[in-house]
Amino acid sequence: MTEAYIYDAIRSPRGKGRKDGALHEVTAMRLSAQILNALKDRNGLEGHAVEDVIWGNVTQVMEQGGCLARTAVLASDLDQAIPGLSINRFCASGLEAVNIAANQTRGGAGQAYIAGGVEMMGRVAMGADGAAIAVDPSVAMNTYFVPQGISADIIATEYGFSRDDCDMLAVASQQRAKAAWDDGRFKNSIIAIKDQNGLPILDHDEYMRPSTDMQSLGGLNPAFQAMGEVMPGFDAVALMKYPHLEKINHVHHAGNSSGIVDGAAALLIGTKEFGEANGLKPRARIKHTAKIGTDPTIMLTGPVPVTEKVLAETGMAISDIDLFEVNEAFSSVVLRFMQAFDVDHDKVNVNGGSIAMGHPLGATGAMIVGTLLDEMERSDKETGLATLCVASGMGAATVLERV
Repeated sequence: MTEAYIYDAIRSPRGKGRKDGALHEVTAMRLSAQILNALKDRNGLEGHAVEDVIWGNVTQVMEQGGCLARTAVLASDLDQAIPGLSINRFCASGLEAVNIAANQTRGGAGQAYIAGGVEMMGRVAMGADGAAIAVDPSVAMNTYFVPQGISADIIATEYGFSRDDCDMLAVASQQRAKAAWDDGRFKNSIIAIKDQNGLPILDHDEYMRPSTDMQSLGGLNPAFQAMGEVMPGFDAVALMKYPHLEKINHVHHAGNSSGIVDGAAALLIGTKEFGEANGLKPRARIKHTAKIGTDPTIMLTGPVPVTEKVLAETGMAISDIDLFEVNEAFSSVVLRFMQAFDVDHDKVNVNGGSIAMGHPLGATGAMIVGTLLDEMERSDKETGLATLCVASGMGAATVLERV
């Protein structure tokens, strides 16, 4: 089978996903087009250089609807012969775009792809699509649906993570993100975003709160307690599914959960022959990809079984993996991953994560692949794994190997 290599990985800074955020004036189409143009220019892509643009995007309505991938291609400087495909695997959409591109390449369906994603959460609100999993009682009742924040609190309750455990991971995320920015670790991947007049409007992750400490987090009220406990609350639904739990411990809040932000990211993926023909040097090989479905109520445990699937399918041991990027949707998601595999925090999200920098849903998966690749090169590591939990109970993962 043909091997698939990563030749480049770039992303926008993450802007606060609200009206006063630096990227609020930029549409998802325009942000995507800027990222596509940057990838084209950095790698000298001319003509029908890639087979397709595969673009993750979760809330595919209004200005993010209508096959945004193709619209972004037409709004960019890419050749109009390049098509576009919009995909949605919720929070793993950006990673799934990468995985589909890699597997298409490995299967011989084209020499190269651009894969990534976008989400402008400050312009198109999460949930604006009215997803059936949440609003159609014929499925929501049968799956014991609860909002993700409740699911995160179920994980903390089931696996014994305290409020302090979750807050300490959040503080570490902020400290690591600040250290990474201070050390210039993102400088080769970040593309400064410009307004319609060509003036720079954001060149750094805007959401970060580096002064965060245990004391400041301690003053925050649990964000999901009211929706859980006020009758008829979601805690009652969860306890019907998990009767062995006495109650749900509500430990998550804005400070130890991922931030609502705007952002986009893209990777250039291709064969060895594509690189040789275009004078490009591969940075890593995509060794393996995987996805899995999981319990839809607790919902966010997917990184554990999908990693188990990766290990079984590759014959690897967890100790064979040098670095991990586990999306920080909520603190308990990362804590559960480390607990399940007895992985030291020194190997996980070493440059911070979505708690510190934010989680632009459709883009995050592609972003963490780029972050993982940059860190593998910086710290001279050979193998890395990127994984995300996914709404409605799924998991996705990608294994990289340096070349």
